[in-house]
Amino acid sequence: MSDLKDIAFKVRQHIIRMSTDGGCFVGASLSATDLIVYLYAEYLNINKDNLEDPNRDYLFLSKGHDVPALYGTFAEIGLMDPERLKNHLSTSDNIYWHPNTKIDGIEFHSGSLGHLPSVALGVALDIKMRGGKNKVICILGDGELNEGSCWEAVLVAGAHKLDNLIFVVDRNQFQANMATEDLIPLEPLHDKFTAFGAAVKRIDGHDFDALRGAFNAYPFEEGKLNVVIADTVRGKGLPSIEARADRWFCNFNSEEVESLLKELAGEEVTQLTSETLVVR
Repeated sequence: MSDLKDIAFKVRQHIIRMSTDGGCFVGASLSATDLIVYLYAEYLNINKDNLEDPNRDYLFLSKGHDVPALYGTFAEIGLMDPERLKNHLSTSDNIYWHPNTKIDGIEFHSGSLGHLPSVALGVALDIKMRGGKNKVICILGDGELNEGSCWEAVLVAGAHKLDNLIFVVDRNQFQANMATEDLIPLEPLHDKFTAFGAAVKRIDGHDFDALRGAFNAYPFEEGKLNVVIADTVRGKGLPSIEARADRWFCNFNSEEVESLLKELAGEEVTQLTSETLVVR
């Protein structure tokens, strides 16, 4: 447990460092950090030595703007040289705002929300037809669930009894710079997935014991799509931006970054001066 917490702390440090000189989607990346760390560091059969193995597991990051958490996790588990993270948004590398398959370990490009549930579904169906034992996970944003293609994928997964597929919702309650329930309400989310034929677990997405308990119960029910709703906090770990609608994409200056790294370690809350990004 302490190892996972240590890894998650270091991943959050990486995210903060990537949030300057062009910025990144800090809030959503911090909300998904513990989930992504748990899956790669403990749960999934994915490592630098088996990326070409057809029997390994698969993870698709459909909410591609969370990729700083993925990059940071790759750096901490040996899938990426940590020094490469300094190339974020540099023309000399492929590390930018959304996943790029030129980076080892990235399964599929994402960023246009609602696409990857169907891609993951196709991979899971292929595995099922071949009699494989691989697990397939697709991480979605809660705001992403406004895309009808997500619910089509849930229906098709149920029709094909894909109990080797897990949809994970990072339920941080925000979509861009609005609360999901103020834009297009999602609740009761558990009941919606159940009505679509899925087996659902809802947990604290920052609690490693809760994550372990949920995923170790896989498959949740024979013949049903598995869905984990992970309740999270946007900006988790930084009180200065936690649960703030306006701090979803951040381009901090160097002084703010240094202060935020200290804040992450429990020191004084940062007084932010950089501009916020508003899309509505």
